[in-house]
Amino acid sequence: MKILVCISSVPDTTAKINFTPDGKSLDKSGVQFVINPHDEYCLTRAVQLQETQGAVVTVITVGDVSVEPVMRKALAIGANDAIRVNADSKDGLFVATQIAKAAKDGGYDIILAGRESIDFNGAEVPGFVAGMLDYPFINGCVGLKVEENSVEAIRETDSGKETITATLPVIIGGQNGLVEDSELKIPNMRGIMSARTKPLNVVEPEQSTSKISVSGYQKPTERGSVKMIDKDNPGELVRLLHEEAKVI
Repeated sequence: MKILVCISSVPDTTAKINFTPDGKSLDKSGVQFVINPHDEYCLTRAVQLQETQGAVVTVITVGDVSVEPVMRKALAIGANDAIRVNADSKDGLFVATQIAKAAKDGGYDIILAGRESIDFNGAEVPGFVAGMLDYPFINGCVGLKVEENSVEAIRETDSGKETITATLPVIIGGQNGLVEDSELKIPNMRGIMSARTKPLNVVEPEQSTSKISVSGYQKPTERGSVKMIDKDNPGELVRLLHEEAKVI
């Protein structure tokens, strides 16, 4: 069984985000990058399948050389090898095009990807890849079992949880719950040392026309001051909501 895990290199959740002077890109100075959390759950589940069912696990990402430390961490966690598509991740469609090409060439049985990345929160890539490859796609997964030529996935919906079965090959959009937090793999010294010699293959990107142009980014407006209203004075609350907040 061959598993492809899609990972994104994203700013650590504690990082202070700033933009370049022209406002068109992220200022990466001093920012610590990590594996996208949803992707990390997927990677851990893939490594578990490696340990229990002999799966071969490959990680893939789209980015320049700056993403390689994050990829080496994925290798230290347990992935067998890695693919870096040597290009900036322009948008979700571009990234999906690169992953779909690699997946088709590699003949993977399962493609695991976080349901979204925590930087842009586009939630586009897994669905795009499924459409390009014409594979079954199960999103929002919080449980995954693999038996021979099929999978049983548990996914969260607005009304609860549902169980879906599909035959391989399949694309799984995973999230928090796919494995328990206590099961997340942390690289040990042996894994870190072995990651240095595991294959990290750099490939050039497929041609793809970007559908999105960025006019600029800006930070959210800072919150204003807070006014405290006495619980026994609902009339004042209504007045402020009407006259100042203008929401009623």
